[in-house]
Amino acid sequence: MRLAVYVPLLLALIAPLGARPLAERCEPRLATWLLTASAVVLAAASTASLALLAATGLIRVPPLAALGHWSTTIARRDDPAELSVAVVAGALLAAAAVAALRMLWRRIRSLADAALDAACMPAQPDGLVVVDDPAPEAFALPGVPGRVIVSTGMLQALDASEHDILLAHERAHLNSHHYAFVALAQLGAAANPLLRPFAQAVTYTVERWADERAASATGDRRRVARTVGKAALAAHRAPLRSRVPAAALGMLGRIGARKPLGGAGPVPRRVAALLAPPTALRTAPALVTAVVLTVAVWSTAEAAHDLHVLLELVGAW
Repeated sequence: MRLAVYVPLLLALIAPLGARPLAERCEPRLATWLLTASAVVLAAASTASLALLAATGLIRVPPLAALGHWSTTIARRDDPAELSVAVVAGALLAAAAVAALRMLWRRIRSLADAALDAACMPAQPDGLVVVDDPAPEAFALPGVPGRVIVSTGMLQALDASEHDILLAHERAHLNSHHYAFVALAQLGAAANPLLRPFAQAVTYTVERWADERAASATGDRRRVARTVGKAALAAHRAPLRSRVPAAALGMLGRIGARKPLGGAGPVPRRVAALLAPPTALRTAPALVTAVVLTVAVWSTAEAAHDLHVLLELVGAW
């Protein structure tokens, strides 16, 4: 096969280097869409490339070649891909399929469990569920309808003026279906581990998206930044939250040790972003992402065409 089949694999290796800069410098909503699309499209394209490379190895196996009436001699002559490359591609393809199916099953189960839990929770008319628990907890639980879960410990950690910010943040997760973006990005990373930076970046940008929605609702970015910091500090002093459902999203986070901004954890970076002016909506990141994904899709299609031509050649003997 020609070099086009390797282009999606190369893009999956290089493109994740831009995930962190895109998450930091792009408007959060746009960044979430671009990162998620990149994870899904590059995962699909790289998986398809592995499948195409593996197929070139299958047509060289004499029993399979006999079934398909293919010429193994012509296949070896006209296909530049080595048999060892096809074998490695087949092994990687099998591993990717198993990992993706496992991740898909876990996400379906977690979302189903979350929907069931949400449906069974007695909630206020606005979907808020207050749990009598001294541990500071706050998260959005997807469902039909979704629920915002807040513990009494978190309500006590924040003052009354900060409760609205907390609720606005959590409701933004539900209203914007952030759990779907996270699930899709994680599925792409499961199929291709090289794409994990995209999934990690999406978990950050959905929080930034919710922060900005809260800031827009309250009109006070500094107060939102203070609320995010206070909630994270309260959670930092509490035991690890093992009872939070896997599908839940929330503003709580862990504040790491003092580091420069470039190496800071997600909460300090979110606070710094809120203390700065809102990120302008730029078209350049969308254009660059569109070009990269278009190249990946075009290369996959070209590689599929090359395999079709090869099959016609080996079948014409």
